[in-house]
Amino acid sequence: MPRSEGSDVTAVELEHPRLSLSPKGVIYTITSLINEIVSFIYRFVQHCIAFVFAPSLPPPQDQRNAAYGHVAVIGAGVSGVSTAAHLIGNGFLVTLYDDSPAKAPGGVWARVNKTSGLQLNSMLYRFFPAVIWSKAYPHRDEVVGEVEKVWTRYGLDACTRWEKVTKVERHHSDKKGERSRWIINGDQTTVFDAVFATIGTCGAPKRIDVKNLERWRGKVAHSSQLDDLDLEGKRVIVLGSGASGVEAAETALANNAKHVTVLARSDKWIIPRNFVVDTLLALQPLGRQTPLSFIPEWLLRTFHYRDLQDISPYKKGVYAGTPIVNNSFLEHIRQGRVTYARGDLIDVMGDGVKFSYRPRESKAGDEGDLKTIRGDVFVLATGFERPSLDFLPKDLFPKESDKLHDYAPPNLYLQVFSTEDWSICLTNAAYKDAIATVGHVHIGIYARILMTFLKHPETAPSPASMKLWVDVIRWIKETAPAGSFEFFTFAELTIWFLGFHLLKLSRLPYFMFVLNGLGGGWPRASKQAIKTG
Repeated sequence: MPRSEGSDVTAVELEHPRLSLSPKGVIYTITSLINEIVSFIYRFVQHCIAFVFAPSLPPPQDQRNAAYGHVAVIGAGVSGVSTAAHLIGNGFLVTLYDDSPAKAPGGVWARVNKTSGLQLNSMLYRFFPAVIWSKAYPHRDEVVGEVEKVWTRYGLDACTRWEKVTKVERHHSDKKGERSRWIINGDQTTVFDAVFATIGTCGAPKRIDVKNLERWRGKVAHSSQLDDLDLEGKRVIVLGSGASGVEAAETALANNAKHVTVLARSDKWIIPRNFVVDTLLALQPLGRQTPLSFIPEWLLRTFHYRDLQDISPYKKGVYAGTPIVNNSFLEHIRQGRVTYARGDLIDVMGDGVKFSYRPRESKAGDEGDLKTIRGDVFVLATGFERPSLDFLPKDLFPKESDKLHDYAPPNLYLQVFSTEDWSICLTNAAYKDAIATVGHVHIGIYARILMTFLKHPETAPSPASMKLWVDVIRWIKETAPAGSFEFFTFAELTIWFLGFHLLKLSRLPYFMFVLNGLGGGWPRASKQAIKTG
């Protein structure tokens, strides 16, 4: 075979690198083979999980009944679709509400950039047992596709109402001393035995007032709306250094931006995108800073930040807020493609901003070194507005001036149940910060806890016992820097689930059902439930 001029690689090797006998071709072939084997094992393990743990597919809509109860689920994102599928797969009637203009499930994932993807390994984002990820870090379209797959396969498309929930109120059939029954938006024809408010924590893009932003002559965009923005060759200024800011910087570089400057008011912890490291951090059982927290912080600074320790938090501990999970951002800084600027935005001009640079040990507002940063595109990486829970009755969340008697979110039973009425559950809608994952097995656990309450009332807690649980956790974590319920780890959440069963022995027979969906007198998973398509 003749060789291409100026090259040691044959024409066949150029077209089919896997057939090459050159060192590069051999390495490519071996790497590809390893990747394919790992991918096969990865998907095979997920199929096994789905086969064992996925709930049964429900019967047709006209063959269902309300023998176990009728439950409303508000919000058709990851949490809502997963919750509804768990309920309907275990014999409950479900009505799913969402106000998506597109009349499609997906929640916030359907409203972000197509380049947005999971920060954590997808094995830590198995929001439903039948989910089958194609890779470790899927992007937006695959996440939305898995949500839609569950939504369709479990017949949720037939029981979804595309309307905004403005009011949830008690039905007149309520009896004093018993859990409530509920109606939504004044519709007396449909009465619910329980309500899940799975509206998440990310609503509309958050806009903030930026002094003299109207002077900016270039493009201004929110970090979630960069898909249609021409960034090639542009100097991009990103306001905000949280997860949205880091992702915006990466999106800009992926779209061939000339340079990105990230403006940070304070430093955030950045941890590796590594399954083992992330799991170990989440296994800290106390859910707060401890005298030993300096160990993971030292390891992160030494082996992850390395020469960039100056941009790691000065005093804030790694267990005091939600960290950013990223591998490439620090490397972009080392390469000079990203400039990290800590300080305060002072003013906006036509083609730049005036920025006060501050040293690491400073606080927001302290005096700094004033400089001008030039740019072409201004990105607001300000996150999302937190959706309001005002549609729920206010008496569900009593709150007094005394912090010891505050039972408003996130100070809830097991961090999701109203202390006044366990038939109201706020899965993934009450938390603030955590080293955990939003889309994991806890969604199903919370759903099965409420199922158990409905089918076996003797397992349900009283308002007094729920408040006592909140008070005890608040006392245990009263000195936690981030607050008693404002921050937790996945290990702490697991301890809560175990304690939930041990504190009331009538719950023990349903231990396996609550934790993994097996037993409990409900149908076992069918093979139909794990077919992929």
